[in-house]
Amino acid sequence: MTFAATVLTLYPDMFPGPLGISLAGRALADGTWSLDTVHIRDFATDRHRTVDDTPAGGGAGMVLKADVLAAAIDHARAARPACPVLAMTPRGAPLTQARVRALAAGPGVTILCGRFEGFDERIFAGRDVEEIAVGDVVLSGGEPAALLLLDACVRLLPGVMGAAASGTEESFENGLLEYPQYTRPVEWEGRAIPEVLRSGDHARIAAWRRARAEEDTRARRPDLWAARLKGDRP
Repeated sequence: MTFAATVLTLYPDMFPGPLGISLAGRALADGTWSLDTVHIRDFATDRHRTVDDTPAGGGAGMVLKADVLAAAIDHARAARPACPVLAMTPRGAPLTQARVRALAAGPGVTILCGRFEGFDERIFAGRDVEEIAVGDVVLSGGEPAALLLLDACVRLLPGVMGAAASGTEESFENGLLEYPQYTRPVEWEGRAIPEVLRSGDHARIAAWRRARAEEDTRARRPDLWAARLKGDRP
């Protein structure tokens, strides 16, 4: 089954962008996944093809109109009714590896990219749109966030990564950051690869990696560590 991605955007030329090269690009060329863009402006109904208007109540910037967004979403849903519709917005729920893995296991996604001051709030209830944030940052638009989300999904599709373990032995998969990695030369600028990694003792290596993953998670991401102690895995 091909993973189908549809992106609703005011800037379709931004796609596939970096998703057209490396692992994602090869998978796209091989048909492992597909990518379609839909221009939101095509669903404007006035002679000026207006997609935004001033904020109700006043304020700076412009807001994407609910009627135009709804028409674009309805078009995408008619083509791929099984795909969830996600809106990239800093007001959304934080994107997690667990959510990415669930999306990658499905038929695909329809991604709505915002611009300006964002979306008319009524679109979320009116069209069952899931709000997703990729971090506590504000971007110039949803397109970079959409590229991030799609990259995270595509790399998990069967056959995209060379080694299956590459998708499971990494940060966030078990509620921990990944353990540190090393490669040759054995010594560089007076810094040596830890002896345990050169021992050939797979049990010791596994124990060291687990201990380092826990240590680094406690130090660098106390929020993840606290969630793990409570039994909540992101």
